[in-house]
Amino acid sequence: MTATTVVKQQAGPRAAADPAPARRGRRRARLIALLFVFPALLLLGALVVYPVLFSVGRSFFDASGTRFVGGDNYTEMFRDPATLKAIRNTTIWVVVAPALLTGLGLILAVLVEKVRWATAFKLLLFMPMAVSFLAAGIIFRLAYDEDPDKGVLNAAVVSVHDAFKGTSTYPTARGRTGLLTQDPDGSYRTTASAGDTVALPMVGVLPKDLPGDTSPARTAAARKAAPGELRGVVYLDFTPGGGGRQGKVDAEESGLPGMKVEAVRDGRTVASATTAADGSFRFSGLTAGPYTVKLPESNFAPPYQGVSWLGPTLVTPAIIGAYLWIWTGFAMVLIGAGLSTLPRDALEAARMDGANEWQIFRRITVPLLAPVLTVVFVTLVINVMKVFDLVYIIAPGPVQEDATVLATQMWLVSFGGGNDQGLGSALGVLLLLLVIPAMVFNVRRFRNSER
Repeated sequence: MTATTVVKQQAGPRAAADPAPARRGRRRARLIALLFVFPALLLLGALVVYPVLFSVGRSFFDASGTRFVGGDNYTEMFRDPATLKAIRNTTIWVVVAPALLTGLGLILAVLVEKVRWATAFKLLLFMPMAVSFLAAGIIFRLAYDEDPDKGVLNAAVVSVHDAFKGTSTYPTARGRTGLLTQDPDGSYRTTASAGDTVALPMVGVLPKDLPGDTSPARTAAARKAAPGELRGVVYLDFTPGGGGRQGKVDAEESGLPGMKVEAVRDGRTVASATTAADGSFRFSGLTAGPYTVKLPESNFAPPYQGVSWLGPTLVTPAIIGAYLWIWTGFAMVLIGAGLSTLPRDALEAARMDGANEWQIFRRITVPLLAPVLTVVFVTLVINVMKVFDLVYIIAPGPVQEDATVLATQMWLVSFGGGNDQGLGSALGVLLLLLVIPAMVFNVRRFRNSER
């Protein structure tokens, strides 16, 4: 062995262990990775980091942005009734919407597994996700319209109500002044005795609104009452084309069929009847003496108009309902993906041990799906904190403040008439602080699942 060979053998391990080339390789790999990531980092800084830092700084200045006010905007934020209402509504959203969506998604995901056309059903429920929040807001603004002729929900409610309770026959009718007395409850009355024939003139009904089977009231008004009998006619005291005499039944004047009439004595209803096609009615078997002939207020009650979905009381639940329509498919698909990964042997073993489907669902399915349910719930919590479009579009102007959440309040204060971007920035910072814990929790869950 020569001296040169010995030197090479001794130098070889030291040369292989030299860390300089390895460090240069790592630095080169990092540089290449940074070059690829740099455009994304630039966009992230311009679109996220800079606006956040600017908003934090802007929140310490007044509305004009020229005078430093310290924490005054944050103090004012918690003194403003509108902001406190926005915080309350946001809390309702965070508590109600994610819980309902997660529950609905879980139930639908379990049920869809047992449906033959599961894919088509999932597609149908997921389709609202393709609709923009603007379009969905317009759709539900129309659906919630209080006019039953426009709002589909109130049309259904009114149909069901009228099917069971009915509606008034002549909501616009009123008694002829000076001939009938109106009571505070809206009913009309006059006085008659057994053996009389009484005429009850009404106005305020358009001829075109009369029932198709109505007939002239002249003949009914001419009938004489027998002893112990009280007859009468309820008629429209209006002659088409003009003419006629007020308070007298003229030849061309129509009866008002379907009117409820009562005979009252000593504050007690002793007889009741409904008018015929010619407006006539008859009470028989009455004792002698005077009676109050009454047209109850139910004849003139305005038609049932349904529920005020967008009123101050129901506007927030109504908007949450629209949000559920959009996001239920999202929750169902995510939970369904987790459900498909469950070990089927555990479910089959439980069935073989005699467990019913409810026990399997409660004791096996839900515990095994707990990580997926948590991720869905937290994701929805983050999402509902930022809801803006639906609230702004669905809630009418008069109840906008009753439905406002932090996101809409931030916009209204900054650009929607308040023109106080200092206070608006403080609201934005508050919203960011509320979202960060949920985001951190979700990120940690993802990291733990990867491990």
